[in-house]
Amino acid sequence: MKLAFNIGYSGAQLAIPLDLILELERLGFDSVWTAEAYGSDAVTPLAYIAARTERIKLGTAILQVPARTPASCAMTMATLDALSGGRVLVGLGLSGPQVVEGWYGVPYGKPAVRLREYVQILRAIWARVAPVSFQGQEYQLPYTGPGSSGLGKPLKSILHTRQLPVYLATMGPVNIRTTAELADGWLPIWFSPYRMDLFRPALEEGFRRAGGGKSFKEFDIVPGCTVHVTDDLPAAFRAMKPQLALYVGGMGAREKNFHNEMIARYGYADAAARIQELYLAGRKQEAEALVPDELCDELSLCGPEARIRQRYRAWEDAGVTTMMVQSRQMEAFRLMAAITGAAAPA
Repeated sequence: MKLAFNIGYSGAQLAIPLDLILELERLGFDSVWTAEAYGSDAVTPLAYIAARTERIKLGTAILQVPARTPASCAMTMATLDALSGGRVLVGLGLSGPQVVEGWYGVPYGKPAVRLREYVQILRAIWARVAPVSFQGQEYQLPYTGPGSSGLGKPLKSILHTRQLPVYLATMGPVNIRTTAELADGWLPIWFSPYRMDLFRPALEEGFRRAGGGKSFKEFDIVPGCTVHVTDDLPAAFRAMKPQLALYVGGMGAREKNFHNEMIARYGYADAAARIQELYLAGRKQEAEALVPDELCDELSLCGPEARIRQRYRAWEDAGVTTMMVQSRQMEAFRLMAAITGAAAPA
């Protein structure tokens, strides 16, 4: 198993943990990832990291699809790939209607269709087989709709590049199937290795649709995993609960919260409903207290070293190929490097 680290997106002030990233590169971590919501973007920090590192791969987890046209995304990531010596991993996600329409000012539209068409256009641009022409439901190249001058023409990228690896952050069965069909890897959120049976059918159907013998062998599964070395399990779980409560209770609208739906699918429907009710009522601490310890345990590797080593096997058995280690402990990063046998190249 390979190891990764996500610096996340900034709060009010942007800070890049460069010393940590350099140490993780030395430890043999395979990749570092950045994120964006509606503050700092994911690409600019990655360009800075690219200039200060030598080997570690550079991923976006995630670029929000509505933030950029497919051509803009293709150009940006191909440029970064060229500058970094071919180290870029393109992680994409749809975001939700509150951000899509509230921040980017574009229709939420048909997200599943948008995701599929976006990836198809990226592939066509990077392939440089011919000038790109695409007439889909969400994207048209050239554009000929309302307000069009009628002068657009298909174009081919001036920059020669490669087919960059594409990773999709998806949650529902339809989009997970699309991920397996079109992408090189999957960025699942709230991944439990004990629930892989919920995801396997959609992934396998996607591989069948891709054809060519595509399978788990060629597919990178990259979930986040909180790792905390401690003798106090309840305290470790308490530290996880504010973020879980935020996403399960307050991320998205009451009528459409994909994170809440995911936790409900895991068998915590009653808790998910009550957490959302309390969180939206402003009773955040009560909502946090209702996050089940059992859920925290499923999503993490917490405890003494021996317990972490034993529970790590479930992540291997689930087919995880890259673990996105989420931790504030250098001890945890070093332990995972030791467990997985990560080693920097000589």
